[in-house]
Amino acid sequence: MNKKIVLITGTSSGFGFLATLELARSGYFVIATMRDIAKANLLMEQATKMNIARHIEILPLDVVKETQIKEVKRYIQTHYGKLDILINNAGYSLGGLTEFLELKDWSAQLNTNLFGVIAVTKAFLPLMRDNRNGKIINLGSISGRIGFPGLGPYVTSKFALGGFSESLRLELLPFNISVSLIEAGSFKTEIWKKGLSNVAAIEDDDYTYIKNIYQAATESAEKAANPNEVINVILHICRSKNPKFRYQVGKGVKRMIFLKGILPWSVIEWAIKRKLLNR
Repeated sequence: MNKKIVLITGTSSGFGFLATLELARSGYFVIATMRDIAKANLLMEQATKMNIARHIEILPLDVVKETQIKEVKRYIQTHYGKLDILINNAGYSLGGLTEFLELKDWSAQLNTNLFGVIAVTKAFLPLMRDNRNGKIINLGSISGRIGFPGLGPYVTSKFALGGFSESLRLELLPFNISVSLIEAGSFKTEIWKKGLSNVAAIEDDDYTYIKNIYQAATESAEKAANPNEVINVILHICRSKNPKFRYQVGKGVKRMIFLKGILPWSVIEWAIKRKLLNR
């Protein structure tokens, strides 16, 4: 196949859904994977309306299941013999307070958001290395730079993803394989609504301030930007000859990262405490 082949994880909704459609529309052949293949109908219905269904193939893939990862790898090797671009998008946000979250909740969050990315990347690296060509795009977050309270598991997974991506980028430089990390802010997708459900449910007199976290996050989500901003960045990376490592996108993201880099921690802590206690 002459078209560039793109594999995207987590395409049943959000960025993965939109990226699949935009990349297929832009001339790429997209292998769209999702955990629940029953959700494929919505994606293919939209692709059919756009007359791009022939540029998309949907495969089942749960990124925490090694057998499924191997099956997808064998399928791509057999049918296409190459993979040009890997987009690690699958993930979710788990909110809550550390005191009340179970270790199994932390484990599940890290298994999907971090170890799932590592497992999928490891599976397809040999194919890219053999061809001395490829791009890996990891969907990170502003939560990988700033440890927002009430989102400990998610924040931990995204901080770790940033470190993994940076190390991997340097490892693969000799093989013409680029690694890019998109640090996205708050966008109008379902991830925050689902992630904050645990925060909203907390009832404890010592943690009454948690309602301020939930209110601030809800207001931020309501004012969030159009997710197509992230899709445009993904498309730019796919088209770029030499994509850079970090891409910040979203309202206030670059400003927050800049301020954290220059302000003393005591000032940041004071500002957050004031916001939490609403005084």
